[in-house]
Amino acid sequence: MSELAGRTALVTGSTSGIGRVVALELAAAGARVAVHGRSAAHAAEVAALLGDRHAGTFLADLADAQAVAGLVREVEARLPEVSIVALVAGADVLTGPPAKWPFEQKLEQLLAVDVVATMQLARAFGRWMAGREGGSIVTIGWDQADVGMEGDSGELFAATKGAVMAFSKSVARSLAPKVRVNCVAPGWIKTAWGEHASEAWQKRAVRESMLSRWGTPEDIAAAIRWLVGPDAAFITGQVLNVNGGFRRA
Repeated sequence: MSELAGRTALVTGSTSGIGRVVALELAAAGARVAVHGRSAAHAAEVAALLGDRHAGTFLADLADAQAVAGLVREVEARLPEVSIVALVAGADVLTGPPAKWPFEQKLEQLLAVDVVATMQLARAFGRWMAGREGGSIVTIGWDQADVGMEGDSGELFAATKGAVMAFSKSVARSLAPKVRVNCVAPGWIKTAWGEHASEAWQKRAVRESMLSRWGTPEDIAAAIRWLVGPDAAFITGQVLNVNGGFRRA
């Protein structure tokens, strides 16, 4: 399959986790893929996996508004052919030292990376692509943002990812018809946190999926591949839940 042959994609957060899998999936579909992250070493690993599909590497901390603006300028200067932007990068406040941060610090980080940076990048790259030959943007939401989940994490992600989902629908209107914008809203996806989650969370994730399993980064990557491809050419302004059919247990 090479439905994205001849196209160039930028995937933010592609040095690890879901973003890394998305980068490899888009390359498998024929696209040349630009890698973004904060670690030069991790970026080099992904670049090596991409091989001749590697379109370039861009390092920027998306919590820094000036770095976000610099990323836009650098991509536009070095890769004017970009027509796919997958805004996958998100702050990890569930694992490592950030897991012990107070609520307010976690919120500040999520707002900066998941909300503000996503909005800045979608607006900037969207207007840039609209002034050329058009393109496609995908953002990342959360499937429970519109129904709610108890606890600090539920409150944090409902507020921030809910904002991304609402913004995505609006910016799709702003950029139509030249640029399509859609949002993928993952459910329980087994990333780093899921690998080490307690038995109670393991059971809950399976119980709350109609398909009775965790989702995988590959499930999200496949949805993004479809949304940015020709088979989704008449789809914009939508939020696609990728959650195995969420159900309240």
